[in-house]
Amino acid sequence: MLALAIKAQGDPVAPNAEMIELPEPEPGPGELRVRTEASAFNHLDLWVGRGLPGIDTQYPHVSGSDGCGVVDKVGDGVDEHLMGRRVVVNAAMEQPQKGKVAGRDIVMLGEHTQGTHAQAFLSPASNVVDVGDVDPIKAAAFGLSHLTAWRMMVTRGCLQRGDLVLITGIGGGTALAALNIAEHFDCTSIVTSRHQWKLDKAVAIGADHGVLDTGEGFSRSVRGLTDKRGVDVCVDSIGGPVHHECIKSLARGGRLVICGCTAGARPATDLARLFWNQQSILGSTMGDMSEFREALALLTDGSRGPVIDAVHPARDGAAALERLESGEQFGKLVLDWRTA
Repeated sequence: MLALAIKAQGDPVAPNAEMIELPEPEPGPGELRVRTEASAFNHLDLWVGRGLPGIDTQYPHVSGSDGCGVVDKVGDGVDEHLMGRRVVVNAAMEQPQKGKVAGRDIVMLGEHTQGTHAQAFLSPASNVVDVGDVDPIKAAAFGLSHLTAWRMMVTRGCLQRGDLVLITGIGGGTALAALNIAEHFDCTSIVTSRHQWKLDKAVAIGADHGVLDTGEGFSRSVRGLTDKRGVDVCVDSIGGPVHHECIKSLARGGRLVICGCTAGARPATDLARLFWNQQSILGSTMGDMSEFREALALLTDGSRGPVIDAVHPARDGAAALERLESGEQFGKLVLDWRTA
């Protein structure tokens, strides 16, 4: 089968991406094989290509944590009624933690294992959802970003209908998914970006307010838009340079929910503001299958769809990865494998 592989660790990542031939994977007990119709990129693809601390990635490596396609083979113990069904995968595979620590670890499809950027991929049967006749391009683009945003906002951030929501760095998949969820809950949304054109696009698709991040602080503008009250929930994956501004943008009792730190992991903060205003800083990663189904219902019932920057033929995967790396995309980048 054809697969888009990262041949070697490096930065930038795109020059190391190439289409190669690999043997088709065979499902083990509890697994199924999906004949890929579409796969989508996440920032995780770049981290995998650059090399992640503590993970011994073997190259060439097939990344990809978003995928949709048709089940064409099942392993032992898997109900055969899934054969021929179109499914979308939740890449966050939970496993019991090793040693004396209770709880469950997350193993990521495309990070710890071979991923979805191939003509076929494997998944635990418990990690797929039948999506029927939903467009596979939309399903692939929807999955991980909306799961991540759903856990951030609904599970961790305790989002309530009508809340004031701040979303930093609009244009990426998770930020746009957060905007989708904010609209679903009839929230007032404020988005930030370093690019005016991204703010204009976000407002055109439903954001209530856009604030240009000039690097000199945006909290004053956010508080001005909320009559000095601040926001109930802030959704951030940038980290470092915007962390303090996010805290300053929160209302009393506000929640800052973080799923990443693409611009730095050791920010300045304001402990006095946090305790005096009884604010919360919450970490959030991926989501379980119940959250995946809740988020996915927004797509399958037709109420919400993903924002897609571009759909590329699978053979143009390196070009799509290059666009992701440039940061110039607005929405998800998707590979169409149906003509590979």
